[in-house]
Amino acid sequence: MRRQSYHALPRLCGFIARGQSSSGNSHYISFSTATVAQVEDTASNKQSHPHPPAADGNVHGDEPRQKISSVKISEVLKRKHTLRWVEPVISMDATVREAITVCIDRKLNGMMVVDRSDSIKRQANSTMELKQKCVGLITSRDMLRMMAASIKEGKSADDILNEKISNRMTPINQVIYGRPDETIAMCRAIMAKLGIKCLPILAEGRVEGILTARDMQEIYFDAKDRGGKKNYLRDVSERVGLSSETSMAMFVRQHLALKHAPLYLNVGVVEYPHPFKSADGIGSSRRNFGPHDFATDPDLSEDAHFVSEVELLGESGNDMQKLLYMGVADGVGSWREYNVDPREFSHRLMAECENVLAEASSQCSTIGGKNSCSMISPAELMAQAYKRTKEANVIGSSTVCIALFDSVHHQLHFSNIGDSGIIVLRHIDSDVASTLQRGRSDLSIAFVSQQQLKSFNHPFQMGWTGEEIVEKNSSFRQASDSCTSSVHILRGDIIIMATDGLFDNVEIDDITNIAQQWEHESGFIDGGGIGARSKRWSSGISLTDLSSQSVSKLAERLCQKARENSLDNSTDSPFALLAKENDIMWSGGMPDDCTVLVMHVVGKPSNAL
Repeated sequence: MRRQSYHALPRLCGFIARGQSSSGNSHYISFSTATVAQVEDTASNKQSHPHPPAADGNVHGDEPRQKISSVKISEVLKRKHTLRWVEPVISMDATVREAITVCIDRKLNGMMVVDRSDSIKRQANSTMELKQKCVGLITSRDMLRMMAASIKEGKSADDILNEKISNRMTPINQVIYGRPDETIAMCRAIMAKLGIKCLPILAEGRVEGILTARDMQEIYFDAKDRGGKKNYLRDVSERVGLSSETSMAMFVRQHLALKHAPLYLNVGVVEYPHPFKSADGIGSSRRNFGPHDFATDPDLSEDAHFVSEVELLGESGNDMQKLLYMGVADGVGSWREYNVDPREFSHRLMAECENVLAEASSQCSTIGGKNSCSMISPAELMAQAYKRTKEANVIGSSTVCIALFDSVHHQLHFSNIGDSGIIVLRHIDSDVASTLQRGRSDLSIAFVSQQQLKSFNHPFQMGWTGEEIVEKNSSFRQASDSCTSSVHILRGDIIIMATDGLFDNVEIDDITNIAQQWEHESGFIDGGGIGARSKRWSSGISLTDLSSQSVSKLAERLCQKARENSLDNSTDSPFALLAKENDIMWSGGMPDDCTVLVMHVVGKPSNAL
């Protein structure tokens, strides 16, 4: 199996499916007496790090100091195990209660979960080695999430603490890992982009240790820099203890509550089918499709979407609030091989999202209904819609991305499974733009959602085959596995939610340029830049109605650009570039269905002057 390079990882979220090492063997964690002896010998000879690495690369004495970013992870683990060795493992039969105790006693952030019934003992040259088969990973954050979910489900304290960790661990085929020959810079980037705190280090099918952010920070300090009276007095003594009069700064929340007026979204949606589609099927190429006009009927598309504004209880649980939900789903076309219409599952899933929201909103309007109409998170909406789709026995699968815009708190919450996604475009301060951008546009990419892929061109998806899938390496995922996050939204932002038909064919920088051109042509940004826009806002001129009328034009332009690029065989698309990085020969664009939702953030509702 070819090792996948890390540059593809930022396109994923949460976990990467890897059930085997590069050699095809199962993953084991192994500890041997020889290894411990070697560590002890290293410590006694004090050869671990005579001088700590330096961030600036300056010299320390007569020896050059290595930059922290270039230090190999093997050196970090060597130093970690020299200073303090503990086994970062726990049995798959352990309970949450036992796992918490082990984490605290051993000062661990994460542990490999092992199947001790599948252990191997070997003895050679008076050295005994114990190999324990790894079946998953559990972290302290996983256990907190597990307990929070169980509390919401109404479980008792005993039931929560006695639950087996194997029920909630990250299975081995979804664990993200690093390698000993990689650098701190590489692993820091992966951990930051994917939001993980513990990174198992794999070498030749064996987990050599678990890397944490603290391990990488401590590599900078020598032992004498950590301990001793001088260091305590200099670094710690004046920072210990808070005054009894200490209080939390509430001005941020008060500012949001008193000074931030609600924001609103003007939404435009455009959906293009695959250019070679017809009522009779789909052509594999232009020649195969024939001399027909390219498809334009959105009913042919396997993509589906919804946009729903409902009134539910807000975050506080006390006041009713208007909430805007939206979502896209991309049906998996390979279901045609089984005589299943790929449109059915994606369209039903989005329709059920609308049904769930409509029913929840109607409950709020009934007497006493407010107790059962709380705000529904995107992941929960995804789960309920999937449950209904499955109960209707709709066969098929699709990627899915669902978002919720909270106009009061200016938050966009979303959950995503697969390779659809969200980007947020934002104008940075004009002074900063002139200093940092050096003549470039001040419309920047503020946020790009992570995607979830099993492998290249094989996204994870929600689906139903007519029976439950028990295979651990399945492409199907539940709502609880989705990449879930939130983004703070500002007035003037442009939010784009789309299926892979856009992102596979149009670079994000090109999307930004098209959005900027739309802004200028519509008059939202003129020669005065965002400074003039701020003055216009402060004078009460919002151009909300103009935004409402023109936002669909931006969605149309993006879909048109995606189709244009998908049919261009002379220029490699993002899909083609990534294909070549994964040793797949592909040139030009990637014809596909394309759905684009553009949301322009404004300060007043439409029809307000």
